[in-house]
Amino acid sequence: MTTFVDWLRHDTAGLLTLAAVSIAVLLLLIIKMKVEPFIALIVVSVAVALTAGIPVAELVGTPAKSGDSLLETGFGGILGHITVIIGLGTVLGAMLERSGGADVLTTRLLNLFGPKGAPLAMGITGVILGIPVFFDIGIFILAPLVYVAAKRGGRSLVLYALPMLAGLSMTHAFLPPHPGPVAAAGLLGVSLGWIIIMGLACGIPAWFVSGVVWGAWIGKRVHVEVPEEFVPEEDEADTASPPSLLLVGFIIVAPMLLILAATLADVLLDGGRLLSVLTLIGNPAIALTIAVMLALYLLGIRRGITAPELAKISGVSLRPVGMILLVVGAGAFFGAVLRATGIGDALADSMTAIGLPVIVSAYLISCALRIAQGSATVAIVTTAGIIQASVADGHHSPAQIALIVVAVSAGSIIASHVNDGGFWIVSRYFNMSVKDTLKTWTVLETTLSVVGFAMAGLLWLVV
Repeated sequence: MTTFVDWLRHDTAGLLTLAAVSIAVLLLLIIKMKVEPFIALIVVSVAVALTAGIPVAELVGTPAKSGDSLLETGFGGILGHITVIIGLGTVLGAMLERSGGADVLTTRLLNLFGPKGAPLAMGITGVILGIPVFFDIGIFILAPLVYVAAKRGGRSLVLYALPMLAGLSMTHAFLPPHPGPVAAAGLLGVSLGWIIIMGLACGIPAWFVSGVVWGAWIGKRVHVEVPEEFVPEEDEADTASPPSLLLVGFIIVAPMLLILAATLADVLLDGGRLLSVLTLIGNPAIALTIAVMLALYLLGIRRGITAPELAKISGVSLRPVGMILLVVGAGAFFGAVLRATGIGDALADSMTAIGLPVIVSAYLISCALRIAQGSATVAIVTTAGIIQASVADGHHSPAQIALIVVAVSAGSIIASHVNDGGFWIVSRYFNMSVKDTLKTWTVLETTLSVVGFAMAGLLWLVV
């Protein structure tokens, strides 16, 4: 006679039920009980593993042998892939901030586009600076510059803020070295070169529609004054001899070009020394190391910043990275447990049976997780773990897997609302009520998500 536990462990419906219950418990712990996401992920992962009958030795190892346990391989596999990339990207962003590079970029673009084109200039600044800088840090850096542009233009702060916010959000969701796309690429097994290609192809149109088009329309209808308490303060950056725009652009773009060169070389070249060289310098960790060393010298030492100061800048910038890495590692552990229990295969079989393409399933799962618990990173790593078996069994090309990553990333930013920390940062820094933030920022994020996914779907049909 089949027991309830046997049904949960071996029947497809039981496995899917176990998956649904585990996600519900995960959301309960994060949303209602305010448990840190990485702790909640570990608790739920262990509970699912034990319920599904995974042996303790396989789950956590033994005192004599633990290196190949699900706990260690789940955490270690993904962290070995992303830790260096995220750390180097964070230091690169800090150097651009400290050197005054962000001010140079924004000022030059504002001068180039003029008063009428200031919103577009702020949007382009958000896209460019958003590549190496985390979303919230980008807001802290650019908010005073948005205030200045809005004061000079005499129009609603919303008109200038939304294009910039769309640029920061798009790069954070779709492009390396940000943790979400890097983690999803590692879990689904695709190179960051393909992520850059497809992320830009889907992200740029999504940024334009959500930030420039929507921002221009809603900016004329929601009037927000520049907050008096946010008077731009004296910048700590060394602005006595600011870096040139060409230098700032070169340092931002250099690692992406190196990564893309390695990806293209792998497709076009058939062995040889050139392929080996491009593969080395185009490895994401090596490419970012080169960019960071250039930044430390060209933006730091050459401009009079001492070695102790550079060490302090790097150290301070890396402090927020720890929690991100813990969440990503715990999410990867959760994914490893789902694979070991057979839940991933059950989900793949179910999607095949109903004819739902994996790219659509990935987007919908990510959307649901994002709306429920607010964290984009949690939504991405959890979704990637859930669909990992489906992707592996689908024999997809690297371009298609990259589009699946874009779909997951697009779902992770939909409908930012009161359970998302970014919602409150935007509300506070841009002087908006909750109602106005929902009308502007929440719609922007939803538009960015839908258009980004639509672009991924269109490209899916032709690659």
